[in-house]
Amino acid sequence: MATTDQRVRSSELASQLRFAVMRLSRRLRQHAPEDITPSQLSALSVIVREERLTLSQLAVAERVQPPTITRVIDSLEQKGLATRVPSDQDRRVAFVEPTPAGRTLVDTIRRRRDAYLARRLRTFSAEERALLERAARLLERLIEDPES
Repeated sequence: MATTDQRVRSSELASQLRFAVMRLSRRLRQHAPEDITPSQLSALSVIVREERLTLSQLAVAERVQPPTITRVIDSLEQKGLATRVPSDQDRRVAFVEPTPAGRTLVDTIRRRRDAYLARRLRTFSAEERALLERAARLLERLIEDPES
């Protein structure tokens, strides 16, 4: 059983992690064009990664309600970044796919963000980079939390 002191340290660490992750996320968002929202970019990134998925699948992946993902896809279509493709088997189902412009945008933003992080990481010692490598794996485990 965790002691009170351990719970306090865990709580403090949780707060520090939340703050650091939020600030890093904000900094990385600065490397995206201003005409795409974070939710649009997130959805587009999933679409590019998965190649083709239904709106329902995308809503689940993004953890939003179907009407929300419909609005996001509407805006991505208007920008020419994604397209809906009707199912051959069921006319009620539509798939969403990235357009070439959507793929290019996601790749460009990823390269910019990776370049920013690579520049920053060069200022760290080898030992610090090794520690961050371990921390990255641990952060991935936090993301996989089934309670969320």
